[in-house]
Formats: sequence, structure tokens, C-alpha cells
Amino acid sequence: MKYAITKELSDRFRIAVSVNVIIAKDDKYLLLRRANTGWADGYYTLPAGHVDGNESLTSAAAREVKEEVGLSVRKENFELVHVMHRSDKEDDQERLDFYFLVNQWEGDPYLSEPEKSDRLDWFALNELPDHTLENVKNTLKLFKDQLLSEVNW
Repeated sequence: MKYAITKELSDRFRIAVSVNVIIAKDDKYLLLRRANTGWADGYYTLPAGHVDGNESLTSAAAREVKEEVGLSVRKENFELVHVMHRSDKEDDQERLDFYFLVNQWEGDPYLSEPEKSDRLDWFALNELPDHTLENVKNTLKLFKDQLLSEVNW
């Protein structure tokens, strides 16, 4: 059964949803440095992206990992480890970020979108580059002990 969407419903609040993938190996995390995107260029981040319409969170996570670092990850190998609800004051938008931990994958990581990032490397928690996105730094420090964080409220 289909339901009609009224103007009132179409004007409701919307939230940006993203997936972030913590790829872990030997107590190190895989980070890539953004480049040529116009947003946060020069900063390190996790493989991540927005959830497209008509896709599950794990499907979005698998797509982003494949697109950004060339790895294939099966849906059952994504473990939800953190959710961040944040208010982005720069663009006046709320965001809901889902962080998945991955310990098993197929392939070797490489920059599969070199037009959007220029470096890829493994970093221990105590060796994160100074230019790492704050939400990524914070999540890597607390995801083992805290499932939810609320930022900028």
C-alpha cells in the first residue's frame, strides 16, 4: 500500500546521515587525506560518505569502502560501534553519523579515488596526524567504551 505525502510531511525536518568505516589492523587505523574536494582538504579521515536513498547502512558502508580505498567487505563484517549525533553550525544542519568497525576484508587498500584524496596510511591512536578531522579523532578515542556521542549541542 502506498501513502500520499502531504506538503506538511514533505516540509518536515530532515537530517544528513553518513557512514564511517574504522578499518583496523594491528592496533592501527586506515585513514585517507582529503584533497581537491572543497571541504576539509588536507585533513585525514576515515572512509566515509552519505547514505544514498534506497540503501541500507551496511550497503552504504560497503559502497564507500570500495569507492574510496578499493576494499571489499561483506555486510556481516561491519560491526556498529558508535553513533554520533551532531549539530554542524557551519551549514546549520544536523548530522547522524554511524561508525562501523571492520577487521576482515578482501584486497589491499589503495586510493581508488585519487581525485578526492592524496594519501592513505595506517595510524596508531597515539600517532594520529594533527590534521585529522575532530569527529574522527574523538570517535577513535572513545568508540570502544561509548556507543553514543552528542556534539555541538
